[in-house]
Amino acid sequence: MKQNTEPDDDVRAGPEPLVPGVARALSPMVRRIVAPNPNVFTGPGTNTYLVGIDEVVVVDPAVDDPAHLDAIVGCGGDRIRWIALTHSHPDHATGAATLAERTGAEILAFNAKDGVKPHKKIGDGYVIDSTEFRLRAIHTPGHASNHLCFLVEEERMLLSGDHINEGQTTVIRPPDGDVSAYLDSLAKLKKLRLRSIAPGHGRLIENPNDVIDWNIAHRLEREKKVLAALKAAGVAKVDDLIPVVYADVDESRWPIARYSLHAHLLKLAVEGKAKGKSITGKWTIA
Repeated sequence: MKQNTEPDDDVRAGPEPLVPGVARALSPMVRRIVAPNPNVFTGPGTNTYLVGIDEVVVVDPAVDDPAHLDAIVGCGGDRIRWIALTHSHPDHATGAATLAERTGAEILAFNAKDGVKPHKKIGDGYVIDSTEFRLRAIHTPGHASNHLCFLVEEERMLLSGDHINEGQTTVIRPPDGDVSAYLDSLAKLKKLRLRSIAPGHGRLIENPNDVIDWNIAHRLEREKKVLAALKAAGVAKVDDLIPVVYADVDESRWPIARYSLHAHLLKLAVEGKAKGKSITGKWTIA
């Protein structure tokens, strides 16, 4: 399974229990079902969202687990018309094909990748226009090049996939992950006048702009630590920098954090501030 979240500070944990298989209404139009796949990468599990009542779109059916898919069908029934994927990582997308077979729903995704075979490829600005809601796709590369967020326009609720998570920051794993693209996508989301964010992992976020600002500031602060550590070392490999840059993170999670550190170094290289290329090779100040 691909890593979805960087094992960073527990930034916004809340008291709400996240119980797998239980549908919870987050708003008049949106319900959430947590998949039974909790681990260090997915937190409490991957969130599946059902948008709509008379016509339903399932966003991220998550894992191909019979009990989880039963819960989705039990909640949406024969009203499920669309299956929309934020991205193709396994914990978000492997249930799509089986759910489509069971419901006849159309799979919508940015592209065919990682075994995902959409019935329709969709991009930035694509709208699912039902009798009750408009769900707009927003291309947000960074965590994955094919990442989409979905905006429930009537409620200004953003279904953010792995672009923003509650309780953990998102891992950026090159070459598909890109820090510059991630920061640009965060800035793009700032313009949407959001009321809430329904993340791919964790609880509903009701202070969206504060959380977006925090994520931007946190990434830039981490980048400063990367640059300072590299300057101090003179010449270093990624694994040499991790104990310094991620001193605030439990050592057991450094193997995941190294991907984001590498991504920051690649960004600094593009900006002419560092020299190097690979995650295993040597890096120096430019």
